[in-house]
Amino acid sequence: MISAYTGTAVQAAEKPLLEAGVDLMARAAYGLANAVLWRLRTSGRVYGSSVALLIGPGNNGADALYAGELLSRRGVRTTAVLGSERVHGPAFAAFQAAGGTVVRLAERGVRDSASLVAQADLVVDGLLGTGARGGLRDAVADLVAALCEIGGLQVIACDLPSGVNADTGEVSGVVLSAIETVTFGGIKAGLLLPPGEGFAGDISYVDLDLSLPAAALERLDQDDLLRHWPRPGRSDHKYSRGVLGVVAGSTAYPGAAQLALHGALAAGTAMIRYLGPATLRAGGLPPEVVPGASTVAANRVQAWLVGPGVSDDAEQERRCLDAINSGLPVLADAGALPLLPERVGPQVVITPHAGELAALLSRRGHPTVRADVERSALEHARLAAQLTGATVLLKGATIVVVSPQGEVHSQSEGTPWLATAGSGDVLAGILGALLAAGVAPPLAAAMAASVHGRAGVLASGGGPMTASGIAEAVPQVLRELFEGID
Repeated sequence: MISAYTGTAVQAAEKPLLEAGVDLMARAAYGLANAVLWRLRTSGRVYGSSVALLIGPGNNGADALYAGELLSRRGVRTTAVLGSERVHGPAFAAFQAAGGTVVRLAERGVRDSASLVAQADLVVDGLLGTGARGGLRDAVADLVAALCEIGGLQVIACDLPSGVNADTGEVSGVVLSAIETVTFGGIKAGLLLPPGEGFAGDISYVDLDLSLPAAALERLDQDDLLRHWPRPGRSDHKYSRGVLGVVAGSTAYPGAAQLALHGALAAGTAMIRYLGPATLRAGGLPPEVVPGASTVAANRVQAWLVGPGVSDDAEQERRCLDAINSGLPVLADAGALPLLPERVGPQVVITPHAGELAALLSRRGHPTVRADVERSALEHARLAAQLTGATVLLKGATIVVVSPQGEVHSQSEGTPWLATAGSGDVLAGILGALLAAGVAPPLAAAMAASVHGRAGVLASGGGPMTASGIAEAVPQVLRELFEGID
């Protein structure tokens, strides 16, 4: 499990150590310098290489300067570009004493400073820290914009990329994308949330021995999947493992039902009862799927998956609503989202993408557009959980899961090739399988997102794939997960 914290929580945990005289800045700078040295070493050489340090007025600028001092003493040519006349005095003095070069942005100008930085083998972003709000401004913003336009820079962010909100992942203004972020004391939640995660690159963690509170966000890893994924016991049978009811598909969109069913079967559902158009029931179902009774109430299941491909079909929409109101665990996706009652129980999981979430919030009196959700995913997912009472899985490059009780997960194991038609239907099937097996909704949502992402990577192999390919890859992902387990 990867635990992440708000910037405020990390700063509060640092306070008693700082008051006791513990030099946390030295630890942070040592970790940052080692990350830079590793990158330089793997790319060719350390001695004689060049590093440009972008320095702001706060503690991150000081950490970068102290790291620059250590690098200078290892034979690295270091240049500090000061974005402000206000810098950490002792760190600045140590950097100069070690032979580092100083360039003042106000004197050199944006164009010349950007050209100088672009010539470096590696750039360290130490402009803003965890407490900063509102992003970069004035000449510093112009400098970063110029560097972004040049492109191709190898950037290591000090604690977090400047302009990314440490708590929410929201981005203000222009941000310099990093290949790696070296974060201190605790992984910041904003590094694991969209859109901030997209600027962070690889995340390295420098432990400062802080006493931290409960995590603000958690990310499941392979050990968590292995621990919690339902596996049948010796005495299990198809009914004890959980029966999933599926209301999906329509005359217009039969493929959505097929993909959801394949996703659920691939994830290990032992039995599925399907409710859908007669044309699908008559011969278009996977052979393992049982046609269900015509009404929701007449089917004995442990959970429902409703909504994929349901469009302008009154009977299917009625079934969706009946399932949502059944009191059983329910995954409501796609066509079921506009049918949600004003309030549902926490056993309901909704799986919108950004546009669908914007429409849901707008229907509930909070005018929202897709760009709003993409700009502040956590905020809008939380709002949806509060308004509906459901657990929310917000789809995207980084998937955000928020329970109505405030539990937050994020998963990002996928590939951009997952952005393909039907991918969300397969995800719905995986999640439906977990709900039918009795996994709690927030955990089931995070686990499904993780396995779906891993299956996408396997199916893609670095290139295009289809949603059917994702479903076909799920069993291999699980086999590799369970390898060596009796």
